[in-house]
Amino acid sequence: MDIFTKGLWLVTGIWFIVSIIKDKKRTLNAMKMSKKMMGNMIGQIIGILFLIGLILTFIPPEVIKQYLGNSNVWFATILSALLGSITLIPAFVAFPLVGSIVNMGASIVPAVAFLTTLTMVGFVTFNLEKQAFGSKFALARNGLSFAFALLIAIVMGVIL
Repeated sequence: MDIFTKGLWLVTGIWFIVSIIKDKKRTLNAMKMSKKMMGNMIGQIIGILFLIGLILTFIPPEVIKQYLGNSNVWFATILSALLGSITLIPAFVAFPLVGSIVNMGASIVPAVAFLTTLTMVGFVTFNLEKQAFGSKFALARNGLSFAFALLIAIVMGVIL
């Protein structure tokens, strides 16, 4: 575990203790609510992870290299962003996934577009998000996330 992760754990632990000291009942109630919310979403999360594993199993590295490595960078970036937008997955899954795609021959800009949309935009999870936060918020968040994901990919292409 690196120093940043340890630091985040430390800060989280400190704020948790502060929260318990300030209002133990509200803190425990919030934890119970978050446990219930996670329990409601766990089936969908497992399904998403299973789908990603299946897709990577059936797409050969040559195809990834052809479309995301050797083709037009703009086409590959838009294609990667659209593919990444299909589902919203946690960063701890996305980073190793994108690392394996880069190792298969994908260029950096499409890989970054895929990574940022994968972690920020989610068409599959849109219905769940709409139920939790409302359709206006879900549309605005996903649209802005898609636009910023493309911007991040372009900036990373310039930097790297």
